[in-house]
Amino acid sequence: MFSRIVNEFTDLPVSRQALLVTAGVGGIALFSAGAYLAKRHIENTPPKQWRKAGELAELYVFPIKSCAPVVLQQIACSDLGLQRNLLRDRIFMVTNPDGKFVTARMKPKMVLVQPRFDERFETMFLTAPGMPELRVDIRALMKPGGELEAGRSTVWGETVPTVDCGQEAARWFSRYLLDKDDGYRLRYYPLDYTSRRRNGADTGSLQDETSYMLFNEASVADLNQRLENKVTSLQFRPNFIVRGPEAYAEDRWRWVRIGETIFRYEKPCLRCIFTTIDPESGVAHPDKEPLRTLKQYRQIPSLGESPALGIHLGVRRAGEVKVGDPVYFA
Repeated sequence: MFSRIVNEFTDLPVSRQALLVTAGVGGIALFSAGAYLAKRHIENTPPKQWRKAGELAELYVFPIKSCAPVVLQQIACSDLGLQRNLLRDRIFMVTNPDGKFVTARMKPKMVLVQPRFDERFETMFLTAPGMPELRVDIRALMKPGGELEAGRSTVWGETVPTVDCGQEAARWFSRYLLDKDDGYRLRYYPLDYTSRRRNGADTGSLQDETSYMLFNEASVADLNQRLENKVTSLQFRPNFIVRGPEAYAEDRWRWVRIGETIFRYEKPCLRCIFTTIDPESGVAHPDKEPLRTLKQYRQIPSLGESPALGIHLGVRRAGEVKVGDPVYFA
């Protein structure tokens, strides 16, 4: 049967053969695209059954990449990350003059830059040891034109649109981090959606991986049993800290619900040298702890030498979350 079909096909004119092949390839392509979209739909459909894990114990927003957090009791969750008016997670970053991002991996005392916001969450104020307070009018950064320079910056090799925050902010960060009047800039991400493709729509604004990172309080408690110098959850810079589940239970979660807001698991959070920086002192541990200990028991062979602690999430049903909300998993 098959040989007869082949013979009939080869007897056709070349133009007719080409037409049939093109139609066949197109059909296969359409079928493949449809199958892919169906698979994506299934993967992104929240489950109907949930199991309670515990409750949301702490909530952190990091407006400036690598700097200290703002601690809140309640906040909205968007595709870009945590958000309350103009307070957003990792929406600012420090760069060199060429737009390449700078982190505490290079300048550990960045973690001591403390932001706070006015009651309308439109103006950011920054303090740091030995520095005067810096005021950043975020509303002004959103206005087109003016003296502010729109441009592009890079985060982990990806180009992103940014707005330069002006000379005063540049001088403040340069003096604090470089002890001179220039060398660094503060830049702002102006879009309401991600422009990056590192992890699709879940990449967020200027985050390393995804829009959200969740951490289990019991996991750091287990880690501390192995450490001489104890660490806090803040050393791992999560957005959400959950209280209640057993240590490392989050490794098995594929869906997370906080209150009525739903998140999908994206990947484990792989840890780097940043975890060795004390958020209270801005000094890196001389023996590279807790990273060294984590490497002894939290490595995933298929993902290389970096140990995993915490999970990256992407929002699937936006909403508000607040401290004390029940946390469910599936």
